[in-house]
Amino acid sequence: MALFPLSSNFEGDFVLQLLPVDTENTMDEVAAAAAHHSVGRRVKARPGQILRVRKQGSEDFLPRTMKVAEAGFKPTETIEIIWEAPRH
Repeated sequence: MALFPLSSNFEGDFVLQLLPVDTENTMDEVAAAAAHHSVGRRVKARPGQILRVRKQGSEDFLPRTMKVAEAGFKPTETIEIIWEAPRH
């Protein structure tokens, strides 16, 4: 367990946030931490949608259970937090 800095580019927000996370956090926990700084402040909540994490510029989401330590992030690397509609 170690503190690890990322930059959060949250969909619909115009502010990049420095996001301190733990290397043992899952991508779902990272998304929730990023949402804390954006949703309800500059971004409207989207009930029923899931927050997903991807590396900036990538089209592929990281697995929701992947841990920060497993993702290969560099310190202060920018991640994108994107809303995803649930699949039916």
